[in-house]
Amino acid sequence: MVLGLLGKSLGHSFSKSFFEAYFQANHIDASYENMEISNIEEVEKIFNKIGLTGFNVTIPYKETIIPYLDELSPEAKAIGAVNTVKIVQGKKIGFNTDAFGFQQSIKPFLTNLHEKALILGTGGASKAVAYVLKNIGIDALYISRTPLNSNEFSYSDLNEYMLRACKLIVNTTPVGTFPNINESPEFPFQYLTSDHLVVDLIYNPTETLFLRQAKQSGATILNGESMLKEQALKSWEIWKSI
Repeated sequence: MVLGLLGKSLGHSFSKSFFEAYFQANHIDASYENMEISNIEEVEKIFNKIGLTGFNVTIPYKETIIPYLDELSPEAKAIGAVNTVKIVQGKKIGFNTDAFGFQQSIKPFLTNLHEKALILGTGGASKAVAYVLKNIGIDALYISRTPLNSNEFSYSDLNEYMLRACKLIVNTTPVGTFPNINESPEFPFQYLTSDHLVVDLIYNPTETLFLRQAKQSGATILNGESMLKEQALKSWEIWKSI
């Protein structure tokens, strides 16, 4: 079974090493490789790869890959983003396991204080996060560099009142990912308290500058490592069901 990860720049990714270790530990005859493309049009040559059973999709192609697929799972269609593709007899089917991974990762940390959330970023990962939060009854607002809709605000709009109302903060942007470990989204950390849960979907480094600053303000922090593992295993369930 040939599997892999589709993205633009994959030097930061742990997916390949995670799956290789998982396959070896469980005596599974499968390979997993990084598949970098500079633009989404190049995905056609990936589809033609001999023996390819499926692949994961990461930044920046979770949304732009959709027109190249033959079918979407109900969840992927509802979210509007794909992070897992399964190929069955030439038919390319898109799934979203990010939502499952995110829900599993935050489940132990949620309390009745987390009624409202701020989602930093508006890309494919943010859509999966918003989908999960809506399903569990948490209202969410987006923070974006270029706000377009009524529920989107700019980073300069962030203030004490918003942070007082929103006790769950989720960074879905790649800002702070290795090797740019000294970067962080613009954020008023001084308004965070011990009541806040701050999640960064980045897992490399394990503690981003964003999380470090949030922790210094007393917030509970969570990185993206558990989400990565949960969504990866969910992807494997989809691929092996062929």
